[in-house]
Amino acid sequence: MLDEVIAVVRQVAREEIMPRFLRVERQIKADGSFFTEADMAAQVALLDALQKICPAAVMGEEMTQQEQEAQWLAGNAGLWSVDPIDGTSNFINGLPYFAVSVAYMQHGRGVLGVIYNPFTDEMFYAEKDKGAYLNGKPLPINKYVPKMSGAMANIDLKRLTPELAAIVASRPPFASQRNYGACALEWCYVAAGYLDLYLHGGQKPWDYAAGSLVLREAGGHMCGFDQDDYWDGSPWVRSVIAANDHELFLQWRDWVRSSINSVM
Repeated sequence: MLDEVIAVVRQVAREEIMPRFLRVERQIKADGSFFTEADMAAQVALLDALQKICPAAVMGEEMTQQEQEAQWLAGNAGLWSVDPIDGTSNFINGLPYFAVSVAYMQHGRGVLGVIYNPFTDEMFYAEKDKGAYLNGKPLPINKYVPKMSGAMANIDLKRLTPELAAIVASRPPFASQRNYGACALEWCYVAAGYLDLYLHGGQKPWDYAAGSLVLREAGGHMCGFDQDDYWDGSPWVRSVIAANDHELFLQWRDWVRSSINSVM
């Protein structure tokens, strides 16, 4: 099934997304986020093709909240989770950092994930218990593990509380911070070893379903702000503390939680 999903994702990116790059107008959803006709066309094509590969419930980012919740409940035994363009703002503005993200989930967890940046031709993919890969190369690509003081972190400050964001910005324990604006790719870049640490205040299923699987299969580690088991809590707003090395993860987790507790 993995090869079929990879082929579908590549085809949809080629036919529905890239021909519209820098050629579509932004539209605004009820929650204030952006979407375009490229998002909608890609989602329709993906959902149709994926159900032919494996008939199951389908949940897309561009569905209404009611539709998403209904599909989530219907798809406990099998669910396609799709973000047709992860990083829509980047796509609209011409930044080459966006991706198609597809996961097949069972019982709320990803068991197959494909994330593809068509601009850079980076195809990340993983299956449960079968490892994670980038264009056929096993992850991680960069195996160097720095000390915390030399680490590079990916952090979306606006998704944190103002108090935690202030601590991260003013007293960071790491060397450098990035925020690329595409959650699925951020997970993959941690898995690849391009980034060392990851922090996010709350993600939706299509943000983490494929990416968390890629990181886990690459040997990475993750938890939530309040729970050691990443999968505890609501699936609709899932916080992330993650790293690609176990010792680094433990140090990062403890620092983040200590910082949260200091402002409570």
